[in-house]
Amino acid sequence: MKLVIALPHRFPLWDAPPWFAEKLRAEFPGLRVVQMAGYATLEQEISDADIALTRELKPSQVHAAKQLKWIHSAAAAVHALMIPEIRQSNIIVTNATAVHGPVVAEHALAMILAIARRIDLAVKAQTEHIWKQEEIWVTNPPPRDIAGSTLLVVGLGQIGRPLAQKAKALGMHVIAVREHPERGAETADEVFASKDLLKILPRADFVMLCPPVTPDTKEAFGRDQLAAMKPDAYLLNVGRGALIDEPALIEALQQRRIGGAALDVTSVEPLPSDSPLWALDNCMITPHTGGISPKLWERQYIFFTENLRRFLAGKPLLGLVDKSRGY
Repeated sequence: MKLVIALPHRFPLWDAPPWFAEKLRAEFPGLRVVQMAGYATLEQEISDADIALTRELKPSQVHAAKQLKWIHSAAAAVHALMIPEIRQSNIIVTNATAVHGPVVAEHALAMILAIARRIDLAVKAQTEHIWKQEEIWVTNPPPRDIAGSTLLVVGLGQIGRPLAQKAKALGMHVIAVREHPERGAETADEVFASKDLLKILPRADFVMLCPPVTPDTKEAFGRDQLAAMKPDAYLLNVGRGALIDEPALIEALQQRRIGGAALDVTSVEPLPSDSPLWALDNCMITPHTGGISPKLWERQYIFFTENLRRFLAGKPLLGLVDKSRGY
């Protein structure tokens, strides 16, 4: 049985470290493990592979993979894998949402705290060597309390659930919007269907986006949704940049129709230096660092090997993607 690991990325942390493949070979001696340093020969290597650990595949690579049975995405998002050649095949797809979710939830909470207490402005003031206590107080919106505020979490998955739990521990009232409200509020206080988003938005002080990218959610947060927000509410995104109509957000921020935004993801990454988002004083940007952790690949190994044992034993896999829904 053959496993191909194809994860080269401009950001080194997103690529599997050498020890990952070495440890797999030692623990699963019957498994032939090939770790790719680039994508040039992937079509050739995947032709006789049974398993692929990757983030995306081209149609030609899928056609070449005659015996591919399982694709595991090292990322939480799988929209890059939802091409017809995979969706219409018998190939099983799993993702690493359970690996990334808890630490991204921590990052999401940190973003809420930073903008609520206007730490973003304090950091800018520090670079200018200016004590801006009064300026920060009179800014709009000013620093505010976390306890007693309302957080709207869009997407109650592996990020949304732990975030809701942590936010409630700080005294926030948490409303969740999810595709299947019949599954319950879980860690949130209230739950509504996705179709009710426009009605719920006026209640929120903070709106956190963390649903999967699907045809229904792509650029689904646009002008109508921004117009429904409170004028001092914040929009935060730790999901994917594709969830937001970015030109509409830039316009809303420039015209100060909402309190501000905090973005860990953008429609194009790296964010181009000429993007208007950089210059906006009501927009805080973190460069897709939500999932960064020194423990990332330890968690990836534990999750992947648990699934590998299940796969070899013919048991159901964890993190299974519903290809018909795209997540």
